Amino acid sequence: MSELVFFSGTMDCGKSTLALQMDHNHAARGRAGLIFTKLDRAGESVLSSRLGLSTSAREVTDALDFWEVVVGLATSGQRVDYLICDEAQFFTPRQVEQLARLVDEMAVDVFAFGITADFRAELFPGSKRLIELADRVQVLQVEALCWCGSRATHNARVLRGVMVVEGEQVVVGDTTPASSGEVEYEVLCRRHYMRRMTAQAARSAAVSPDVLPFDLDVCAVPPT
Repeated sequence: MSELVFFSGTMDCGKSTLALQMDHNHAARGRAGLIFTKLDRAGESVLSSRLGLSTSAREVTDALDFWEVVVGLATSGQRVDYLICDEAQFFTPRQVEQLARLVDEMAVDVFAFGITADFRAELFPGSKRLIELADRVQVLQVEALCWCGSRATHNARVLRGVMVVEGEQVVVGDTTPASSGEVEYEVLCRRHYMRRMTAQAARSAAVSPDVLPFDLDVCAVPPT
């Protein structure tokens, strides 16, 4: 029986890598699939992993209708057995409903991959609808780690070196501190997310910049 499965986790937990692996495994068994993504860090119409792997994909816009795409292909004689949907947190709730309909009425397997919550610790609309409709929600077993070594559970947005909790929900950035972009992202445990304590803030508060104070209780104070 076909399924709608939502693979979820924080950044850096291997979602895109698993998406690529899933596509490989199904294609190797003769199944025909389509790959979709939205706002991938590598650019438009590509699904990329932080490990350096990538493949071409169909870019999802808010106007795209998954039902029309798949039914159109089926009508022209092209078989579609499964969909790989990366960055699914950016999909609209209506698009998630279209994916569920494809599972129920067209017997297409849908494997969606995405972040559950944004930098404000609030659910993305697409992720919320996936949690509500998916046959299974599977948290990835590869754990991202906070700078303190604990399991990372939250995604933090860092703007010019300072963690922020206000702003537009969707702003594409990177998790590489050395990136030249103004916006960066960092995964944190809940304790340090609530204290606005990024790795940089911890180093600034430490006696030695080479030693991170794992038990630091103070919060970073944004510059005025």
